[in-house]
This record gives sequence, structure tokens and C-alpha cells, in this order.
Amino acid sequence: MTGLSGACLCGQIRYSTPAVPLVVGHCHCIDCRKSSGTGHSTHILIPEEGFEMTGEPRFYDHPADSRHIVSRGFCADCGSPILSRNSAMPALLALRASSLDDPGAVTPQMIVYASRAPAWDAMDPALPCFAHMPEESAVAEMIGGAAPD
Repeated sequence: MTGLSGACLCGQIRYSTPAVPLVVGHCHCIDCRKSSGTGHSTHILIPEEGFEMTGEPRFYDHPADSRHIVSRGFCADCGSPILSRNSAMPALLALRASSLDDPGAVTPQMIVYASRAPAWDAMDPALPCFAHMPEESAVAEMIGGAAPD
């Protein structure tokens, strides 16, 4: 795979990145469910370096369970969720898999906040599954790096 690209529904926002995803995961937290309009969101964690975007998303900031601020970027015209930033990981972005030009370009690797998943939103039982957000060291191990300080 050579990078990723995507856009919002109306095309006002487009992005591309040469990055290889660090981790791809389904999240069933309340914020992800409400911002996606369904049972979960699928996020692609990438380094911000090399990320390019045309158009200006609008951001909504809200504290996560960790108390870190998550800034969710979406198109102000069509409402499509595009990306998010977490104040605990300033050099990383989480792209919404639903915004990819080719959603098949990534494969989910884990499920977080499974304890909050609606019964009707079935996931692949072969994926590593965490009742809540795993410890930073577990995530770091999955992406091959050290846990943030």
C-alpha cells in the first residue's frame, strides 16, 4: 500500500498521506458511536508528518474518559467525520476509515470499548478485544513504539 487518501461526502475536504497506518481499530465508546451515527467508528492512527489536506474541517473538542481532549474534525457543509486529534498524542492523527477513497486499503486490528458495544453491532471475534481503552503500553506494543510519557 502506498499511502491513503480520502474525502468528505461533498468533496470540500480532501486529504492524502504517504503514511502506513500504525494501528487500525474499531471504537465503541459513546463519543465515537454518537459522532458516527452508528455502533462504532473505525480509526486509522497515522503520523501527522506528510499529511496533506485541502479544505478546512470544523472541530469539536470534548474530553475523553482519559480526560485528554479529543478534537473531532468534520466537514461543516456535509457533516462527514474526517479525522481526530488526541491531546495525549500530538504527533498523530486518527483518520476515519469511512472517509477513505478505498476503505479496503486498511484492515482493523483491534476493538476498544467493547463493553459499550450495542448487541446489534457484531465485530470480528478474531480481533483482540478490550473492554475499555487498553493501557498506553499495550497500544505502544501493538504499534511497535514506546508508550508516551
